Amino acid sequence: MLATLIHGPRDIRVEDVPDPEIRRPTDVLVRVVASCVCGSDLWPYRGITPMKKPTRIGHEFVGTVEEVGSDVRSVRRGDFVIAPFAISDGTCVHCRNGVYTSCEHGAWWGGKDEYGLPVDGAQGEWVRVPMADGTLVATLETPDNGLVPSLLALSDVMGTGHHAAVSAEVRAGSTVVVVGDGAVGLCAVLAAARLGAERIVAMSRHADRQAIAREFGATDVVAERGQAGIAAVHDLLSGMGADAVLECVGTKASMEQAIGTARPGGRVGFVGVPNGGPELPLQKMFDDNISVGGGVAPVRAYLDELLSDVIAGTIRPGRVFDLELPLKRAADAYRAMDERRSIKTLLRPDLTL
Repeated sequence: MLATLIHGPRDIRVEDVPDPEIRRPTDVLVRVVASCVCGSDLWPYRGITPMKKPTRIGHEFVGTVEEVGSDVRSVRRGDFVIAPFAISDGTCVHCRNGVYTSCEHGAWWGGKDEYGLPVDGAQGEWVRVPMADGTLVATLETPDNGLVPSLLALSDVMGTGHHAAVSAEVRAGSTVVVVGDGAVGLCAVLAAARLGAERIVAMSRHADRQAIAREFGATDVVAERGQAGIAAVHDLLSGMGADAVLECVGTKASMEQAIGTARPGGRVGFVGVPNGGPELPLQKMFDDNISVGGGVAPVRAYLDELLSDVIAGTIRPGRVFDLELPLKRAADAYRAMDERRSIKTLLRPDLTL
């Protein structure tokens, strides 16, 4: 089969690799219908995260179950499934507490499972899914092709944006600021609107992303950054600051912006993968009673409720995909996102261009 490997900075190759097979009775094999490139995939692509050897890459996919291990009970052959970006058993104490990303037996796509067996990356034609019962979520029926992007968004970015909103305690009537206009930030806007926020300020300098933010529910857009951005938000909000700030970037500057735009007593929900040494200003947090919560999103915990809204047509997070390419052109997908020509690029193994 074909799969995407990263060999080093800006060196993405689609190569022939061995077909996966059932290795454990809790495994299933999934034929990938769609996968995508994540903003966090750009860290190794840009050389920020060092690579020691060629590595399978990708952690978001949807597809069809083609083979089922003997102990699997929750999915069956022919099911269309969504795979969260983390593998979990669904039964350990952390999974039972809803923190699936801290599963005692968990694994990551492109790595190894608890038995030392390699796990396929998502950007390929097929994937062996360990612990399928705890990981995969099946739709009730095979979706229309037009629904696939929104279902794929549930594997990471929509659940991650929702986690930011939940961590910041967004509720009906909240005033919200979203720092970051990538796919996660845009989904955070959508999540805040879904939870009933009254006013949502999207911080964005890009017209195409501003348009989607407004479509998703943003009432205001601030293009400034740094202290100028903080001042602009306070001007918009009559000097009060926001009830909830959703930090969706992961840099020192983005965290400073998030803390700076929160009102006294406000909350920051952070989901940006830490990069560039984010720091917390404890004195300001102490003085103004600003709380910070969040982290890596336990997407599996949110999948069922978000899936219901996608199926009902209430939310369309798939709008964040603005470029679709065949799997064979994965290198072009990475370049497009690295050069900010694409918000998020969807890859289809069966597409030919």
